[in-house]
Amino acid sequence: MTGELLRVMVCPPGNAGWDNSRKAAAWRELGFRRAPDYRAAQSQHEILCGLLSESGAEVAHLPATESLTLDAVYAHDASLATDYGLVLMNPGKKNRVAEAQAHANFCGQLGIPVFGEIRLPGSSESGDIVWLDSRTLLIGDGYRTNKAGIEQMRSLLSSKDSLKNVDVLSAPLPYGRGPSACLHLMSLMSMLDEQTILVDLPWLTVETVELLKERGFRLIEIEYGERETLACNVLSLGNKRVIAIEENVKTNQRLRDAGFDVRTFPGSEICINGAGGPTCLTRPLLRK
Repeated sequence: MTGELLRVMVCPPGNAGWDNSRKAAAWRELGFRRAPDYRAAQSQHEILCGLLSESGAEVAHLPATESLTLDAVYAHDASLATDYGLVLMNPGKKNRVAEAQAHANFCGQLGIPVFGEIRLPGSSESGDIVWLDSRTLLIGDGYRTNKAGIEQMRSLLSSKDSLKNVDVLSAPLPYGRGPSACLHLMSLMSMLDEQTILVDLPWLTVETVELLKERGFRLIEIEYGERETLACNVLSLGNKRVIAIEENVKTNQRLRDAGFDVRTFPGSEICINGAGGPTCLTRPLLRK
C-alpha cells in the first residue's frame, strides 16, 4: 500500500451524479453533511487528479453509469486490486453494491480481470482492508465488512499457491457513531511507508494497537481536533510522498516533521462533506 503509485482509478463527481439533481437529492440518506456543491467538488477533484498525475501515476476515470450514486466518487471501496486481478466487494452500504460491477466492466477494458468476489452473506468494503506487509492483511470487522466477508477473503487468497502464506487478520472496529456512519479501518489508520502508520489512536481497539506495536510500526498520531476533517485519511504515493487534505494543517505538519513530503488539496466539498478523504477517492491499480 506504500509502493510507488503507477496507476490509479478515480470517479469524477459528474460521473457519480453530483450534477444530477435527482441523484443529488439523496444526500441525506447517504450520510452527506449537506447538499453537494458539484462545481466546488469537481474543482477540488481536478486538483487531486493533478497531484496524482504530477507524482507520475496514470489516472483512469471510471465512466458514468446509471447505477452509480454520489458515493461512487469514493472509488476505493468497491474493489481490491491484487496481482491476479480485482476482488469485487459486496459493500455493506447497499446503494454501493452496483459499483463493484462498474469497476469490473471498466477495469476489464484496461486488461485487468476479475480474480474473485465477495458474496452474501458476506459484506466487504476495501476501506476496511489494510496490507501491513506483503504477507499480512488486516481487515476491519464492523458495519461495512462482516465476519463472513473476512472469511471469504481468507479463502479466496488461499486459492492461489503464492498467496497461501498470507495471514488474514481481523481488526474489531468500534461502534463509533453507529451503523449509518462511514467508519472504516482506514478511517483510523493510513499506511505512510513500510514502517510508519498515521493513526487515530483513541478509536483503535487495544487489540489492534498492540498488534501494530508488536510488529514494530512507528505510530504518528493525528491532531485530534482535526478528526472531523478526516486528518487520518492520507494517501501514500511511495518514496515518502503523501497526499492529504489541506484543511488538516496541524496533522500535515506532524507528517512533514516526520520526514514526509506532504502534497495537499482542498477537501471541504469532495472529502469532508461526504466523509471520504484521498484514500477513499482513489482505487490504486498498480504500485511498484
